[in-house]
Amino acid sequence: MNDWPIFDATSKTFPLYSRANVGEIFPDPISPLNASVGFQEYLEPGWRDAFVACGVWEHDLYDSTVDRNVLPAFGSYLYINMSLMRLFGVRVPGMGAEAVDLQYFGDMPGIPSYESERRDFDDDPASSEKAGAWLMNEVLLAEGLPAYDADRAEVLAVRAGRPDVATLSDQELVDRLRSFGPLQRRLFQHHIESSLKSGVGLGAVGQLAAAVGRPELGLTLVSGIGDVDSAGPSNGMWALSRLARSGPVAALFDEGVTGLAERIAAATDPEVVAFREHLDAFLAAWDFRGPAEWELRAMTWGLRPELALHTVDRMRTVPDDEAPAVKNAARAAEREAATATVREMLAGDPDASGQFEVALRAAALWLRGRERSRTTSAMLVHELRLPALELGRRAAAAGHLDAPAQVFMLFAEELDAWLADPASFTERLRERERVYLDLFDREPPFVVVGEAPPLSEWKRRSDRTHTAATAGEVIQGVSGCTGVTRGRARIFTDPDDDAELEPGDILVAPITDPSWTPLFVAASAVVVDVGAPFSHAAIVSRELGIPCVVSATDATGRIPDGATIEVDGTAATVTIVG
Repeated sequence: MNDWPIFDATSKTFPLYSRANVGEIFPDPISPLNASVGFQEYLEPGWRDAFVACGVWEHDLYDSTVDRNVLPAFGSYLYINMSLMRLFGVRVPGMGAEAVDLQYFGDMPGIPSYESERRDFDDDPASSEKAGAWLMNEVLLAEGLPAYDADRAEVLAVRAGRPDVATLSDQELVDRLRSFGPLQRRLFQHHIESSLKSGVGLGAVGQLAAAVGRPELGLTLVSGIGDVDSAGPSNGMWALSRLARSGPVAALFDEGVTGLAERIAAATDPEVVAFREHLDAFLAAWDFRGPAEWELRAMTWGLRPELALHTVDRMRTVPDDEAPAVKNAARAAEREAATATVREMLAGDPDASGQFEVALRAAALWLRGRERSRTTSAMLVHELRLPALELGRRAAAAGHLDAPAQVFMLFAEELDAWLADPASFTERLRERERVYLDLFDREPPFVVVGEAPPLSEWKRRSDRTHTAATAGEVIQGVSGCTGVTRGRARIFTDPDDDAELEPGDILVAPITDPSWTPLFVAASAVVVDVGAPFSHAAIVSRELGIPCVVSATDATGRIPDGATIEVDGTAATVTIVG
């Protein structure tokens, strides 16, 4: 796997690929070490296992002419095989390719229709029968999340037993890096299974809402469900922000976030000491969280506490009645009212009423399951990140690397040779990193059909120009959460932007992952360039009860920062007011 940048072969049988969905957790190019010892190496087989576990096909369906059927990288940017996702929809009773497109990928104009790529073997009654049994027994009639709870317990045990990496030998660090492969594969399988199950549940609720003539209730019925893991940091940061609103803690924050962690650590005031204890507990629980947290090279809150403190600082100005728990309760009340409305409409039809109750329960269960599995996987990723960074620190101190992060330019199969003679890799890794950093300025094609274009044909982000939308213009997207609000647009390119986000502002972002979640607390609405009803921005917005429009193409480029906009989450429109 030493080709660099990574350009995996494309399948002639399943030729359609998309950046949608996977771009949430991998907005940036994947590093060589993560591709070969972490995410790509084990998510690909885990995803294959998940499809087979759903009954839609057996392992012999995959294209044996390519190494990566499901999750290839082009120019080191990860893609999802959309052809296989559509085939999953075709073979699951009551679903279909179009439902998959909407739930998982959002609105992607210009992509080929499913009919244009239909294969002779796509319709398979035997597989659909197996998928139907899976749908009934594993999705609709499932009780609780025992497998996901067991996964969490196992990973928490790994974290609790984490050795002091500074005391391990170089070989022991490499051995630890390699030790989690089977567990990673299982966690990723469960994550994909829960993703597929929650998409089915969400689609079923939407279909039933449309069948009674109230399609606008489809997302309200799955809002404010509670116990969603990705909302956990928001609650923790909110508690910290309340402690930082006055007194000596507030005084430290008022001096600015730069150097804040050091000032908190050095303070002896009892109030600051108490705050530090709360902060340490928060970081111990969420040390793995941060921008692009499934990338081993990413800096997380545990490694850079100022990332978390930056968001806490933003939250300090948010009034108490905007607390995440308050917003969630309001949205839960809306959900209960919508549920009562549909129940009343179905009262005379016992069969439809029963289907509604089953679908509603399954949708909530598997939305929780998806976020549970996603968070558990991110926890384990951090257990790979730490030994790799320790190797990098030692090599940088010895002069073999320019900086510790350069260690992520190694491929897994090079680790033994690198340990034996690190100096022989210095120039190679330096050049590999130069190419890697240049990839951040490349704009990967959002959809690939057939062959991926060479890097020489990719546009540079630094050369990109935007045509600003003017007053009265409407950007059409896809509904992520219902509701209407008007406010000041604040454009963020990453969660640690220095842009101001004041209470009532509307967060406009290219795409979001769990590290963005605390910013949603201050926002009155969320708009993202890329996404679907199933994506992170939509799920968290529904928990917090704020309007959300996803798949609002180039919103970050077209909406002027500071403009007044109106977000209609029900109609999925963003209107430039002035």
